[in-house]
Amino acid sequence: MTDDVQVDSGLGRELARLGALVRQRRTSRGLSVETLADVAGLSAGIVSMIERGRGNPSLSTLQKLAASLDLPLGQFFQGPRTKGLVVRADARKKLHPTEGLVYELLTPDLNRQLEMLRIQIPPGWNNRNQPFQHRGEECVHLVSGWLQIHVGGEDFELRSGDTITYDPSLPHWYDNPSGEAAHTLGVVTPPSF
Repeated sequence: MTDDVQVDSGLGRELARLGALVRQRRTSRGLSVETLADVAGLSAGIVSMIERGRGNPSLSTLQKLAASLDLPLGQFFQGPRTKGLVVRADARKKLHPTEGLVYELLTPDLNRQLEMLRIQIPPGWNNRNQPFQHRGEECVHLVSGWLQIHVGGEDFELRSGDTITYDPSLPHWYDNPSGEAAHTLGVVTPPSF
């Protein structure tokens, strides 16, 4: 994303907050932009853009930054701290790792035995070139839309109301070939963010 691209104000605030977090963590560890970029396997220009709130990093880029800064990926979720056991709809922590993809944390925090996420997957989105892979167990329920999920070489087609449970240590990726957003609820144990 370049400086002359307009960003909606909500996403712009989230990107600015993300950039400030990356900059604060980098400087507190005594790293230059170039050193962080080298450790993360990213270009210095990408890191600089993210820190200035001008980039909209992919999930893969966020994972590399989190690992390089010794941060749980969940630190990149935005939103007010949740007190107690109830997560109010307007207080969910959100992550926009790529254009249109939205994760909302439905559990109060990541200090539990499981995490529950609401995920909006935009039309045409897929992560075939960067499959997910993490330890634990995962269950995904398709609330609305149509979704293809690929797990360890097997393909599964989900329609509204369908649920799949699988071993997420196998490479897995999602494909929304439809013309409308797909909405899922996902439960992961232990938390992977």
